[in-house]
Amino acid sequence: MPNKVVTTPYPLIDADPHAFRVVRYFRSSDYATWAAGTAAFPGALYFWNMADPAKVRLRTSLRLGGFLGFIGGFLLAYQRSSFRFWGWSENKREEDLDLAELSQRAAEGKPLYGTSSQPEWVQGTAYRNSAWSQLKFHAFPMFNFVNHQHHGTDPAKYGVKEKELSD
Repeated sequence: MPNKVVTTPYPLIDADPHAFRVVRYFRSSDYATWAAGTAAFPGALYFWNMADPAKVRLRTSLRLGGFLGFIGGFLLAYQRSSFRFWGWSENKREEDLDLAELSQRAAEGKPLYGTSSQPEWVQGTAYRNSAWSQLKFHAFPMFNFVNHQHHGTDPAKYGVKEKELSD
């Protein structure tokens, strides 16, 4: 199967970033989105109750709404951060952080994307299952927790030599 070339308005940083890396690269606007999602769900329940009062206590509903808002806000913030990794939104800050982090790993002789104890076929399956999964959070939230070598970028830009790539 030939490699597909994806063109995006901004540079592609990582086609399938590790979940911890996505969270590490959150911006303050992502945290604000998370907080707004956390507050919006119980807030909507409260104002809905003001418009059409129910004769029940809202305590449990508001707690559940807060929990669901917390989860939904996190998923939205995670998706926004992933869009920057994919080059779908402005990503200069992430590009600089990525270049510094992975160049340092290459200079130290470490693998760019970490090591994995799983066999290659498991890593490939994990990649195929988690690639673009951030677009499907509404159906089934799935994150990439496997270190693999399928990231859609050229390792040479981080200073990795051809000899190291073949090893």
